[in-house]
Order: sequence, then structure tokens, then C-alpha cells
Amino acid sequence: MAPTYDHPGERAAADPIRLLAIRDTPLSLDEVFRAVGDDAAGGTALFVGTVRNHDGGADVDTLGYSRHPTAEAELRRVAEKVVADHPVRALAAVHRVGDLAVGDLAVVVAVSCPHRAEAFEACRKLIDDLKHEVPIWKHQRFSDGTEEWVGAC
Repeated sequence: MAPTYDHPGERAAADPIRLLAIRDTPLSLDEVFRAVGDDAAGGTALFVGTVRNHDGGADVDTLGYSRHPTAEAELRRVAEKVVADHPVRALAAVHRVGDLAVGDLAVVVAVSCPHRAEAFEACRKLIDDLKHEVPIWKHQRFSDGTEEWVGAC
């Protein structure tokens, strides 16, 4: 159930960071969307990253994500910075690790804010900073037998 507020502009007393996780199990769009539900939010932005079948002109068969032991703490730090810099009512981010197939969900992030422009901006900042700052690495395996490691995410 979403919290209620005494004043329309009031920030939630509870932590607006509702869900942060790095998992080796399939991700759920519904779980992330439900986590950012908030009666004071007029805009919710959700980003879904999936495993695509190509990269840099090469066909991708599978990929695996691995993480550093500090990844969850870094994810929290990134989320806290987004909350501090934007009028976030609710935020959620989940990232998958382990072996994934083409079409699998790799990352799902969502942000709810009073207005849509704020939600878009905060969601973009969340996914961009997650990809650049959270120590999660991608190991791609290509159809021609080659493979490569890609830095954070």
C-alpha cells in the first residue's frame, strides 16, 4: 500500500528507495513497477535492459554478468544520490547476474516523481550511473566462438 501524506508536496517519511537488488533469478517488471507506486507521484518512468542478439557487429549467443562484493553497496550509493538530487517519491532498481540468454531481462529500474519530466530525468540518471559506477561486469560470448569482458555493466 502506498503511503499517505498530510501535504501534497511533503516527502515520504519512509525511505523512497523501495527496492534494490542484484539477483541470480529472473527479474519482474511487475515487482519493480509495484515498488514505485506512490499516490503523490504524477509520473513514473521505467527502464528495462534486455540481452540483445548482437553487439559491435557480432552475433551474441549468451552473456553472463558477475559482480564485485561491493556492488549492492554501490547500487545503494547511486540510488541515494538520485534521491538527493531529484524529487523522488519512490525508486527501485534490480540487476541480474549469472548466465542470461538473448531476450532475458538484465536490469529494471523505475522512479516515481511528482511530474513526468522529473521522473524521466531521475530514471535516466539512475540507469546511467548504475551502468558506470556499480561494479557489475558483462562477459559476452559470440557466435563465432570469440568472447569479451565489458567493464561495469
